[in-house]
Amino acid sequence: MQKRVVVLLLDSFGIGASEDAKDFGDFGANTLGNIAKACFNNLANSNDRNGALKLPYLESLGLGLSALKATNELPLGFESKPNLIGAYAYAKELSSAKDTISGHWEMMGAPVLFEWGYFKDKTHSFPKEILDEIMHKTKIKGYLGNCHASGTEIIKDLGEKHLETLYPIFYTSADSVFQIAAHEEKFGLDNLYALCEEVFQILEPLKIARVIARPFIGANREDFKRTAKRKDYAIKPHKKLLFEKFIEEKQGEVISIGKIADIYAHVGITQKFKAGSLMELCDVTLDQVKNAKNNSLIFTNFVHFDSDYGHRRDISGYANALEYFDTRLKEVLENLKENDLLILCADHGCDPSFKGTDHTREYIPVLFYHKDLQPAFLGKSESFADIGQSIAYFLGLSPLDYGKNLLKFKGQP
Repeated sequence: MQKRVVVLLLDSFGIGASEDAKDFGDFGANTLGNIAKACFNNLANSNDRNGALKLPYLESLGLGLSALKATNELPLGFESKPNLIGAYAYAKELSSAKDTISGHWEMMGAPVLFEWGYFKDKTHSFPKEILDEIMHKTKIKGYLGNCHASGTEIIKDLGEKHLETLYPIFYTSADSVFQIAAHEEKFGLDNLYALCEEVFQILEPLKIARVIARPFIGANREDFKRTAKRKDYAIKPHKKLLFEKFIEEKQGEVISIGKIADIYAHVGITQKFKAGSLMELCDVTLDQVKNAKNNSLIFTNFVHFDSDYGHRRDISGYANALEYFDTRLKEVLENLKENDLLILCADHGCDPSFKGTDHTREYIPVLFYHKDLQPAFLGKSESFADIGQSIAYFLGLSPLDYGKNLLKFKGQP
């Protein structure tokens, strides 16, 4: 029997602080819960939305009930007895991290059980010897930034100086990352990508997970804007991924939409589709749901929840994006094929009501839909790897090294 799997990952959509959140400075974080609370209390109204958070299709898959199990609190405005069509769980991260790569790798069978390298100093973040090596090897004349920063704020603060000097803007965050912002036209996109490649080679031995190219456009601080031509340079996963097993054992197609391919360093990806906006990501995903052949795994990362709303601490924007996504989820559900397995999940939290601008250590929702899957609570997962193990079970692959299968179909004992 030919099967397909569709994974929709809402980047940063946590559902409550995990039991170890205090160790990460994230006690009290709850991305979904705090958005729902603000909406319910009319504190997230805007020209685009108002009132309680309305996510009927996510609720039907078990989102609210998953959050209830994780936190003992139903998100405000959610139904305690929705018309449930999906099976649901919630998951704790095994990796001792709260970054994009750790979450994604873990769910596909490669939890990060080692320590990433970090740049922890808020100012003068990068060691002088690293900066000297970058300047020597890349021949750049100087740099700006060298600090922890919000990507949108730092181009406002330093973008005009960058245009004067053409010095790239270096910055980081609480994640294992080295980000480089430069003007797409004046500095040049190819020059930015080449610089990032060289910096990645320098930093890879230090276990810095990613170097990210952050191109922007505009003439002054009022209209500087990041473009969709971001590119991530990531360390290759240290264990065999579910993707590779699917290709080797079943000759499957692994279809990346958005930044999935970059996150996995293009390992085990057979087709890649980029998209600039949330709407475009939804459009491309729906097109693949309609047209991808059997024996395919379609995997989309919806990055804008994290980059545009979580990090920017924009509660109303996050709520509006969720409500838009929910309308597109309806279309996905309507276009699934007879034997498709749909999974919705996240990779970490990024509570827009929380202090700072960084990710938050949270449980994630794990929501399944298949016509033969009994709507029910599937329990607490001790690792995101349960997602990959469940996919392996569904596709008839050999087991992954981590995780347990959560799926139980109608008629099974």
